[in-house]
Amino acid sequence: MLAYTIYLSFAGALILALLPRVPASFARVLALFFALGGLAVAVAGFIAGGTQGNVAVADVAWVPAMGIHYTLAADGISRVLVLLTGLASVAGVLFSWNIDERTNEFFAFYLVLIGGVYGVFLSVDLFLLFVFYEIAIVPKYFLIAIWGSTRREYGAMKLALYSFAGSAMVLIGLLAAYATAGAHTMDLHALARYPFPVSFQMWAFPLVFTGFAILAGMWPFHTWAPTGHVAAPTAASMLLAGVVMKLGAYGCLRVAMTLFPHGLDPWGFSFFGLDSWRTVFGLLAVIGIVYGAAVALVQDDFKFVIGYSSVSHMGLVLLGLLTLSQIGIDGAVLQMFSHGVLAGLLFAIVGRVVYGRTHTRDLNKLSKLQLGKAMPFAAWLFVIAGMASMGLPGFSGFIAELQVLIGAWQVYPWFAAVAGVGIVVGVAYTWRAMQKAFFSDTPAVTADGAAVPIPRYEPITWPEAAGVILLAGTSLVVGLYPRLLLDVITPATHALLMGGRP
Repeated sequence: MLAYTIYLSFAGALILALLPRVPASFARVLALFFALGGLAVAVAGFIAGGTQGNVAVADVAWVPAMGIHYTLAADGISRVLVLLTGLASVAGVLFSWNIDERTNEFFAFYLVLIGGVYGVFLSVDLFLLFVFYEIAIVPKYFLIAIWGSTRREYGAMKLALYSFAGSAMVLIGLLAAYATAGAHTMDLHALARYPFPVSFQMWAFPLVFTGFAILAGMWPFHTWAPTGHVAAPTAASMLLAGVVMKLGAYGCLRVAMTLFPHGLDPWGFSFFGLDSWRTVFGLLAVIGIVYGAAVALVQDDFKFVIGYSSVSHMGLVLLGLLTLSQIGIDGAVLQMFSHGVLAGLLFAIVGRVVYGRTHTRDLNKLSKLQLGKAMPFAAWLFVIAGMASMGLPGFSGFIAELQVLIGAWQVYPWFAAVAGVGIVVGVAYTWRAMQKAFFSDTPAVTADGAAVPIPRYEPITWPEAAGVILLAGTSLVVGLYPRLLLDVITPATHALLMGGRP
């Protein structure tokens, strides 16, 4: 059933691409129809899968001579991330309701990206996974370069170069694993059972992990993320932070850590306190948490604040994965879902609701517009989204961050302590942005010193309201009842920890 998420997305992209010039409203409705179809299939697959283990979805020989198959399957991790992709895709269409330039092309690229993301989360054959991974990368360039804003050519090119550099590293590692295992299959299950030599895993693991972690925004390879987020149109920003960065973290867990578990073993010596690749990447994750939060704290561009906060939150995901503990990895996967929902919501508020009406993202200029009075809906919406992003109890981020910190404390107490500092800085940058953008008491004045009246803006539209309800409601439901996802995630992560196999 879940395979239809891929087929519906690509079918929608094909129809939109082949249609002659059609009214923008028709293209939007068509894109929403296919996105809703994908979400409906994702929800049905999530419910039907329940707490089952790995369930085959499709298996057809593709390149038999090389042992390459079109193999799709889903376990608890896949089902949760496919659900996230469905939610993000529908919300992205709703917050793109203002796109009126080459609308059918925009949504065609958009649905290709979505189809690629669905494919990555469902692929078992590693060649197929790599193909979908590349399919998800290419449309990002065009969405940013054609429909983007601030330094869009630079942002698009930087994102593409970083993504393809990471892909090259992943491809080298996968080809090396394929050849070393006898060049018979690219099936992840089969390769995970092959006893790769420890010496091989010691260089293949960091190569593949880094290749995927570039897309996850790991410091110091994160710089594509803030510039890409700022340059991208709102829907693309939502997808970049919401699901595309999750592809990187998913690849780190599903491919690098599953295929090469001994790459995480101690080296047998210590170098400035670093005694394994696990420690090295754990340190980089913690630096990303603190660095991303600290840089977000001093940004004046509202979108850069959210962009750097994504670097910080994705550092928590990587730290959770590297704990190699049940609670830590559960927290990392839950954090992927939580951040995907909340980052999408924050980018929607900043990019569509605020910038779409005020035409500025400069916090210093926004502080004089009295948006708390001019747009109370947006103000209180950002308060809710900001509180959720900070990890306020009752929202999805709370239990996810708590699990990651507990898992990290069990293995690396100092890393957990420093990550906690990063979370505190996260409270500071969220509060600063909220105060400057919505609740400043320094109104603009005219040349003669008179206060400028509170401006009037276009009221919230129904697509914006629907997108907000979808994302904020999801975060609240998961925050109040995290077992909804954890009961699905835990069996899958437990299987990975026990045998290193999906």
